[in-house]
Amino acid sequence: MAAWTYDEALRRLLAHEGGYTNHPSDPGGPTNFGITIYDYRKYMKPNATAADVRGMKVDEAKAIYRTKYWSAQRCDELPPGVDDSVFDYGVNSGIGRSGKVLRRVVGLPDNTSVVTGEVLNAVAKRDAKAIIVAINDERLRFLKGLKTWPVFGAGWSRRVAEVKAFSLHLADHPIAAEAPIPRPVPTEAAPAKGVVPPPKAVTGIISKGVPVGGAAGGLEFWDWVVVHPFETAGIAVFGAGAICGAVYALNRRHQAQQEAPTPGLIPVAA
Repeated sequence: MAAWTYDEALRRLLAHEGGYTNHPSDPGGPTNFGITIYDYRKYMKPNATAADVRGMKVDEAKAIYRTKYWSAQRCDELPPGVDDSVFDYGVNSGIGRSGKVLRRVVGLPDNTSVVTGEVLNAVAKRDAKAIIVAINDERLRFLKGLKTWPVFGAGWSRRVAEVKAFSLHLADHPIAAEAPIPRPVPTEAAPAKGVVPPPKAVTGIISKGVPVGGAAGGLEFWDWVVVHPFETAGIAVFGAGAICGAVYALNRRHQAQQEAPTPGLIPVAA
């Protein structure tokens, strides 16, 4: 893959993602250059705050993009254009979804999102432009089904159209100095992550905690804790287990919803 392809794909992506945002309807939370606070904590600064995200350097964002999205999806080994569509989809909606969609498009089982050698072989046997069209059409259908579509739909629709056009251009001109098509223009709606909003129940469980007041028998809470240390420890352990179990179950459900197939996808024939 020519170096300019990744550089140009990343430059266009950054234009779409824009700068710092913290929109209340965006599940990503504090985000800068398209990098959420969760990814910034994972790859750069474990205890990062919203202020740290706001002060993120563009080179830090580029490093995260290369590691988490481009390299993780083996974009260097995908055909020109397919790499760009998979990359941008992964950034906007997660590589768990983009990887599975790529598998569905080439007719492989979606029991994993990993881009394996089998996936690369299947992609190589199909027309790159047909794969690009299938990925972006599916992506738009998925985004239209999200609850946040009324808020961010205009920006997402424009972004998918521009990614599709640029990817098709790459498929037609795999070796070029520059793509003679319009540059994407950042908008307020575009930066939001195209993902299923996470469940709010977890927040309620954590904020309310495990009720213990009823066992206090009229004593103040801390007095009861001092008098009943073993009972307190048991309640704490039980409460922690219940919370962890609930969080795990809700997370698995959310992940399944996020990566679920959209109707109407027809695999590209070899």
